[in-house]
Amino acid sequence: MSTKDYLEKDYYAVLGVPKNATAEEIKKAYRRLARKYHPDANAGGDPETTAKFKEVSEAYDVLSDPKRRKEYDEARALFGSGLGGFAGAGARGTGFPFDLFGGVGQQGAGDRIGDLFSGLFGRGGRTTTTRRARRGQDIESEVTLSFSEAVQGTTVSLRLTSSSACQACNGTGARAGTTPRVCPTCEGTGAASRNLGSFAFSEPCRDCRGRGLIVDDPCRVCEGSGRGKSTRTIQARIPAGVADGQRIRLKGKGAPGENGGPAGDLYVQIHVRPHRVFGRSGDNLTITVPITFTEAALGAEIKVPTLGGMPVTLRIPPGTPNGRTFRVRGRGAARKDGTKGDLLVTVEVAVPQHVDDEMRAALEKLHDPKEGADLRADLIKQAQSE
Repeated sequence: MSTKDYLEKDYYAVLGVPKNATAEEIKKAYRRLARKYHPDANAGGDPETTAKFKEVSEAYDVLSDPKRRKEYDEARALFGSGLGGFAGAGARGTGFPFDLFGGVGQQGAGDRIGDLFSGLFGRGGRTTTTRRARRGQDIESEVTLSFSEAVQGTTVSLRLTSSSACQACNGTGARAGTTPRVCPTCEGTGAASRNLGSFAFSEPCRDCRGRGLIVDDPCRVCEGSGRGKSTRTIQARIPAGVADGQRIRLKGKGAPGENGGPAGDLYVQIHVRPHRVFGRSGDNLTITVPITFTEAALGAEIKVPTLGGMPVTLRIPPGTPNGRTFRVRGRGAARKDGTKGDLLVTVEVAVPQHVDDEMRAALEKLHDPKEGADLRADLIKQAQSE
């Protein structure tokens, strides 16, 4: 069982006993629930009943052991009956993990909690003899692409500003010509331990704030932090098929790490300018193509443009209604698996704006009720029948 599960589960509630219940009360509650949920008493093999029996047994194993119960009570008292306080300490609206002891984006909360609990209940923990490597911060940027660049992919130049080692002091935090000294409290480890009864609690050293070093004469540029602002330009590859509003992650393109730690990640917000001809629906591209009344009525073969390629020939069957959509396979946006979406072609019957005498005569003949059925006759009947 993980320490996280150990702290999150309320074993008293599982057994239905108060926190000050005696050992005898705990035993009685367990026996009553065990008889109720035991697999032998539930021949149907209900998964929920089986899970409940395991949960009851787990709770009794902890609460029936005085030593384990004491550890459990102390841990829940320390962390406010669970990890809810840590779970709510995330992102601060940035979308990045919150480093419990070192700021945003340097180390995930899960990693910190693992370090925090590694020494609980006498189960041992790691000790640090050198300055801890820290992951660099994550960086956010944004880029505006043309419609074609978003569909086909492109490489863009991004100018990034991030935190890095101060150039004036080379990241030491001390004024030029001086050096920081090892923190006497934590002896350079950056961590200190507190004894809380039956277990020890490791936390960042308060004197050096987890750095392991103390600066007596701070650098005037970074004021002793050892960090400064740096600006750089990188070439970022934007994959094919990105959509407007999408946020992509470029691993290792963020701020550099400290003490040999890995670089952070770069998150790029994508904006896409609309196209004059093409639209987009998921992985499919869309286009509206005008056709004449004759082409719609008699059928035809028409040329349809594609994005970044040669036009394709589309067969229009006779009697095609206005607004019908045809599918051209494999002429859409790229997918993650390497395939492409389709091109959806919607035909729109174009009404002539200028009509000469010959065309007018032909249209009037077509319009003659004697030459064809009234298209609206059934519609009028249906409306009057209500």
